[in-house]
Amino acid sequence: MTKVIDINQTIYELYNQYPEIITIMSELGFNNISKPRMLQTAGRVMTLPKGCRMKGIPLETANTAFQRHGFSIKE
Repeated sequence: MTKVIDINQTIYELYNQYPEIITIMSELGFNNISKPRMLQTAGRVMTLPKGCRMKGIPLETANTAFQRHGFSIKE
């Protein structure tokens, strides 16, 4: 079964659906997102595209990483 990520959802919402995304995001360079406080604060307003822009990570790079881990990206 393919897991679908809607990139318009917040990181916090995605985490509640698929907790394993934190590992993928850490691998991409979102090091602080694994900290519970960061997830509870910034994660509630941050989406994957916003986070990628902020970190200078191409969204396509993030999409590829999630796909490698069995996720499908819904825009």
